Amino acid sequence: MTHPEPQHPVFDFADRPDYSEFALASGSGRRQPLAGFDPDYTDIVDYIVRCTHKIWEEKAIGLIYTHYSHNAIVHTSSGTIYGRETVVRNTVQNQAMWGDLRAYADDVIWSGNDQQGFYTSHRHANTATQSGYTEFGPPTGRKISYWGIADCFIVQNKIVEEWLTHDGITVVRQMGYDPVSLARQAVLPATPHTHGEIDRLPTGQQAPAFLDVPDAQEDPQGFVAALMQNLWNARLVNMVREHYAPGHVAFVPDSRKLYGHGDYENFVITLMGSFPDLAVTIGHQCVQGSAERGYRVATRFILQGTHEGYGPYGAPTGRRMFLIGISHHVIKAGQVVQEWTLFDEFVLLKQLYGQLGGVGG
Repeated sequence: MTHPEPQHPVFDFADRPDYSEFALASGSGRRQPLAGFDPDYTDIVDYIVRCTHKIWEEKAIGLIYTHYSHNAIVHTSSGTIYGRETVVRNTVQNQAMWGDLRAYADDVIWSGNDQQGFYTSHRHANTATQSGYTEFGPPTGRKISYWGIADCFIVQNKIVEEWLTHDGITVVRQMGYDPVSLARQAVLPATPHTHGEIDRLPTGQQAPAFLDVPDAQEDPQGFVAALMQNLWNARLVNMVREHYAPGHVAFVPDSRKLYGHGDYENFVITLMGSFPDLAVTIGHQCVQGSAERGYRVATRFILQGTHEGYGPYGAPTGRRMFLIGISHHVIKAGQVVQEWTLFDEFVLLKQLYGQLGGVGG
């Protein structure tokens, strides 16, 4: 199926607008229908970029009360939090740690409308100075820089549900700590929330599904879904050379930047080697773009696996990992030319090495 440009023009990150362009357009009128939204927002991209700026950089933390529903749900790899007041508390605590945080919007891929609600996937590059106390100790004065992606479901100016992931292991390293040592000090719930067999295979001894990969120009969302199923779940690593451009670039956790087929194949196989039953389950996708300009596809997924192999995470622990991951793929001429895939490797280390016995489940 085709994906025409939106009828109502919106800020398009294919044109790389910076924040000043959003600020200048504030209050200039709607670029798309936004029933129930504050009048200064011009479109859904403007909403997510500028409300993030207001809350985090202008420190208008109280705007959370008008931009989150009272019963908002926020999902992270460390657990799920409930309620707007918890969002306020967490934001205040993070502001205290990172007083000069800057969140530079790098892309917003979205779907939906003002009647059924919007879904946005907001990729941002963050910089900050550790000027306050953290759970690990006093201020270090260290500078940090890392990627993050926030997926939001928004209805009439309020975020109802949110999924967050960021390059947590990079933050820990840049603060001057050893991630494995800190992970060993973490206290996990007495009863981990992952049980049973991982559903990578259909049933028992049956083979995984090999999906037909649709034409990326006709169905970019289906192209990415089939590519991820075949590559990660069916172990068809040959999909990299078949559907990734030879010069493609991928940004992955721990500040790694991968170039070309060999780097990316090694990333995939190394992760599978550490977690032989590794499985990816797609939760949501959205797409923007056109065949002429290229497509940008956002995919949220769950990553599960059992640590039964040697690799970058050390000797096998037999522990299960359960992470939220988000990928942004850029597709041109029918191939992936850029990718951002984020999941929190520091949370992964805590799941492998943390001490069992905390309260919760």
